[in-house]
Amino acid sequence: MTRIVRFADDAGTVRTGVADDTGGVRAFPGAPLIAELLRLSVAELRALVENTAAGPAAVHEPDVLPLPPLDGLMELWAAGVTYERSREARVEESTEQSVYERIYDAERPELFFKSPPWRVVTDGEPIAVRDDSALNVPEPELALVLNRYGETIGYLVADDVSSRSIEGENPLYLPQAKIYAGSAAVSSAIVPAWEIDAPDALDITMAVRRDGEAAYRASTSTAAFHRTPQGLVDHLWRSQPFPDGAVLSTGTGIVPALDFTLHAGDVVEISIEGVGTLRNPVRAQQSDLDWLVEAINHPLTRRAHRSGFPE
Repeated sequence: MTRIVRFADDAGTVRTGVADDTGGVRAFPGAPLIAELLRLSVAELRALVENTAAGPAAVHEPDVLPLPPLDGLMELWAAGVTYERSREARVEESTEQSVYERIYDAERPELFFKSPPWRVVTDGEPIAVRDDSALNVPEPELALVLNRYGETIGYLVADDVSSRSIEGENPLYLPQAKIYAGSAAVSSAIVPAWEIDAPDALDITMAVRRDGEAAYRASTSTAAFHRTPQGLVDHLWRSQPFPDGAVLSTGTGIVPALDFTLHAGDVVEISIEGVGTLRNPVRAQQSDLDWLVEAINHPLTRRAHRSGFPE
């Protein structure tokens, strides 16, 4: 299996390339951004990936710093209430229950902006919970990587970290519940669409570890998805261009009961069959993510904030 990666070397030079199962990485010729790759059609990108993968490995993954695979004018968006469990959870928490009951079966889906590229974290980097929210949860999701034409070129594991008590108080607070430093995490490698045979039947698991023990564990499958992924894309692409493509997180089928909330020090681990694993420690303050501003121009800043996890 090949994977499309974005990484920094020891000099802080950012490149993109193709990684293989041995950890070898082959850089794309011309040092394109991920955003530039998303200006290609699926067929053009596949040819580039396969041609690049045929060459010798220039570096190996342990010797470089993996970066979130978003850059340029890409945007991270998300969908809500696309699984029955999500509808149940939103109804349970909200003072305006009918809003979520109606959106579940409505033709137009719930779509919302989640993050610009620079604020997205990746595997090993911290996520955060809002200190003005009593109830905060991870939301494991399959994310579609979309080129400028709205074609799915690959997949990522995503965590749409959410403040349930804020959204539950009033649905108009959704942006505050969803968009803040430490609320958006994705896996570090794009698995090309041609490597996944059945994206509509992928197992998704999530575990939250607290003091070395499992504080929460659950699983679902994309087979329980209530909408078609292409239907979400079609609505997202209406009336607005995405010149550098976008990532669309497709909603969650795993929502803990109301007696569970994330704590500082927790570790969230999300795995999606064939796509990868995303692990992030939890911080209690958004200020713990202030380093993301420096990392815009100095990507090696991320090293100091990245955790290793025992197998």
